[in-house]
Amino acid sequence: MKFTKMHGAGNDYIYVDCTRTQLNNPSEIAVKLSDRHFGIGSDGLILIKKSEKADFFMEMYNADGSQGQMCGNGIRCVGKYVYDNGLTDKTTVTVDTLAGVKILELHLGEDGKVATAKVNMGAPILEAARIPVDVAGLKLYRGGDITTVAGEKISNPVVDETIEVEGKEYKVTAVSMGNPHAIVYLDKELDIKKFDIEKIGPFFENHKAFPERINTEFIQVTDRNNLNMRVWERGSGETLACGTGACASFVATVLNGMCDETATLHLLGGDLEISWDKQNNTIYMEGPAETVFTGEVDI
Repeated sequence: MKFTKMHGAGNDYIYVDCTRTQLNNPSEIAVKLSDRHFGIGSDGLILIKKSEKADFFMEMYNADGSQGQMCGNGIRCVGKYVYDNGLTDKTTVTVDTLAGVKILELHLGEDGKVATAKVNMGAPILEAARIPVDVAGLKLYRGGDITTVAGEKISNPVVDETIEVEGKEYKVTAVSMGNPHAIVYLDKELDIKKFDIEKIGPFFENHKAFPERINTEFIQVTDRNNLNMRVWERGSGETLACGTGACASFVATVLNGMCDETATLHLLGGDLEISWDKQNNTIYMEGPAETVFTGEVDI
């Protein structure tokens, strides 16, 4: 199997061109090749396929073999892959995902290859049932006081609600960007790089309030335009970046009144620029896409 290892802000995946060939057992292959000691090493596997609804289809699998709906960093790399490898000559590309069709604007570097990409991530999902969040699993569900966001009426949002995890109470805001995210805020005084995410992350991921498990972002607000972020991804553990998580965290921070309508998210693997066009209720994310190496492996 020929593959390309790529990353967006350190969120790395193995990419396979399936526009001409079919890959059997992708879930098993994702587990095998994602292993950082005995495989190629990655946060998962992404297959690039043909689509009847868009220019391409992105099919993704986490490192544990579970299938994901959407990956913001991964889709930027899909854009880079298809352009750099001559599968398209367009710099505006549509990519279908399990979370719907996304539009990418590809920005070229001096070498004529894609350096960064801006993604139309669509509208955030805030209704508890659609994220999904089982509000009965929260400590005390108040229902929030947000009824309209960007002209959209929101029923049963989860904004600044209380959740108990391993005997400790946290304030949580839940947002879906095609996959579910729980956003938790950390004190400014804390060194976020020393936060014990390995210990608490799995308990959030598998909490009873999240029937499909959850991605959890731990956010530190430095000012109204800069947020520090660490992320525990369901099925992969801590990753250096999460594009949908950065978008969800930005939305949550705006809803909690701590952020303006554009911000830079500082992740362990790099920075992502996020903005919210409230007139059209659309989130935009811009960030890097890089090729690490190509190769061939027996599967």
